[in-house]
Amino acid sequence: MAQDTTVPKLNFEYWLDKAIEWGQATTLESQKDVCLHLPQLQEFLHQLYETIKHLGSTVAIQQFPLIGQLLGRLCWNPFVIAYDESQKTLMWCLCCLYSSEPQNAVELKANSWIRSLLCHLLSSSKWESNEAETSTFISALGYTSADYYCHLVKNMVVSLVTELRENQFNGLNIQESISASHVNAVSIFCVPLITLPDLTPLLETLLLYHGGSSKEILSSEFLEAVNEAFLKKKISLPESTVFSLWLRHLPSLEKATLHLLDQLFSIQLNSLEEVACVIKDSLLPQAASHPAIFRIVNEIFKNALMETDGTSEVMTIIQVFTQLFLQAHQNENEQHKFPLKAYFPYHHQPLVRGLVRRPFELPTTYWSQHLKHISDMLKELVEDTNVSSLIDLFEIWFLVACFGEWLDIAAEQLLKAAVEPDAVLWLLAFYYCPKNENQQRTQTLVEAQAVYSHLMMLFSCTDLSLKDLEAAVHRVTGIEQCCNQRLTTHLLTSFLLFSPGGHKIAQECIYHITETTDTCKEVYNLLIRTAYRFNHSGEENQRTVKLLNELLQNLTLKV
Repeated sequence: MAQDTTVPKLNFEYWLDKAIEWGQATTLESQKDVCLHLPQLQEFLHQLYETIKHLGSTVAIQQFPLIGQLLGRLCWNPFVIAYDESQKTLMWCLCCLYSSEPQNAVELKANSWIRSLLCHLLSSSKWESNEAETSTFISALGYTSADYYCHLVKNMVVSLVTELRENQFNGLNIQESISASHVNAVSIFCVPLITLPDLTPLLETLLLYHGGSSKEILSSEFLEAVNEAFLKKKISLPESTVFSLWLRHLPSLEKATLHLLDQLFSIQLNSLEEVACVIKDSLLPQAASHPAIFRIVNEIFKNALMETDGTSEVMTIIQVFTQLFLQAHQNENEQHKFPLKAYFPYHHQPLVRGLVRRPFELPTTYWSQHLKHISDMLKELVEDTNVSSLIDLFEIWFLVACFGEWLDIAAEQLLKAAVEPDAVLWLLAFYYCPKNENQQRTQTLVEAQAVYSHLMMLFSCTDLSLKDLEAAVHRVTGIEQCCNQRLTTHLLTSFLLFSPGGHKIAQECIYHITETTDTCKEVYNLLIRTAYRFNHSGEENQRTVKLLNELLQNLTLKV
C-alpha cells in the first residue's frame, strides 16, 4: 500500500530507539537531547497519525507492531507532551489504536491500557509523579509544578476543541476529517475526568459535535457520566449543551426528569414559588421548547400520575411545569419557535389554543366567556363518537389537567362572576370524573349542581355558621365516590375564600373537613395553587389573601 511509505520503517525504529534511550537516562544531557529533537519528533508523530487514522486499529498494529511501545514511552515523557501539539497528536494516535468493538481478551486489554494512557495525558495529578525529573526544566520556564501541568491540560484541551470545531465545519472533506471512532474514543477517555474544570470546554464541544454521522458517535458511558455529574451539580454546562445532551441521549433525559420528581417529593416545599424554582433550575422547562423533549417529559409525567393514582401533588407539579414551559416557549425567538401543534400533534387544535392562553393574557371580565368556550369544545369532543376508547379519553383529560389553572379559576368564577353555570360545572365534573360509565359523570354533575345552588343561596350572607354549610359539608364527609368528594371540596373551599361570610368560618370548616376525611392534601394543593396565582396576577381583596395565608400556615403542619 502507498500509505506504508509515509512513515519509513527505519524512521519508526529510530524514534523507538530514541524513546527507549530517553526513558533510561535522566541526566541534563539526555534532557537536552530530548529538547533538540522535539520539532522533528512532532513532525514524525503527525505523519504517523496521518498514516494510521484511516487504517483501523487492527491494520495499524499489523503494520507497526511496536507502535504501542513507542507511544507509551512518549506519553510518559514530560518534555514530549509539553511541546507544542505533540500531546494532542499522541492522543489522536492512541485513539486510532482503540477498538470500538473489541473481539477478544487481547483487544480488551489493549483498550484498557490505552484508556489509562489517555487518562494520564488528561490528568495533571499523575504527571506530578515526574516532578523530580522535570523540576529544573519547569523552574527554568518560570512556572511552579502545579501551574505548569495546569497550563499543559488547558493547552491540550484548547487544541482538541479547535480541531473538533474545525472538523465540524469542514466535515465534507472526508480525508481530513476526524473519524467517528476516534471521537468516540476521546469521549470514553474523558469519563474518569469529567469533573475536572479544565476539561469543561472539551465536554461542551463533544456534546455539540455530530460530525455528519447519522449514528451517535459519543459513547453512552460518556453521555451518562456527563448527565450524572450535571444532575449532582458537580459540573456546570451552558443550557444549549445540556439540551444537546438530552436530545442525543434519551436515557439521560428520562433520568433527569425522574431526578426532578424525586427531588420534589423528597423535600418539604412550602410554596409553589419553591416548586417553580426547583423545576426551573432543572432546565427541563427550557429544554422542553424542543417538541421531542417536551413530549418525552410529558409522557414521563403522565406515567408518574398514573402510578400515584392521580394524586394532587403530582398534578400540581405537572401544572407548574406546564406554565414554566409556556413561559419559555413564549420567550423563544420567533424564528426558532415551534408551532403548538408540534407539542400536541394529536389533539384538537382549537382546544389546545384555548387552554394555552394564560389567564393574565385576558381581561378578567372575559374569563367566564373563555371558560364556556373551552367547556363547549371539550364537551363536543368527549361526546363525539371518535373518542372510542378510555385511552383517547385519558389523553384528552390529561391535556385539560396540565392546564389546571383554568379549572381553579372555573370554581372561583362560578361564585364570583355572572357565569353560565351549566357549562362551567360540566367542565369541573369532567375533570373530576372523566369517565361516564354507569352515568358516573352525569351523577357527579347533578351533585355539583346541588352543592353550587346551596352555596349561591348563602354567598351574600355576611353572618354564617358551620351549621349553615352543614348540607355542603355533609356532601364532602358523607360521599363515597371520590370524584364527587373532591369536586365538592373544591367548590366549598372556593366559597370559603371568596364569599363575604366564608372568612369567619373558614378555619373551623376546613379543620372539620380535613380531620374527618383524607382531603387534607387536596385542600392544601388547591390553596398553594391559588396563592401562586395571586402572587403572579394579584388579588384585590386583601382579606382573602390574609385568610389564604392563615389556612396554608395551619395546613402545612398536617401535610
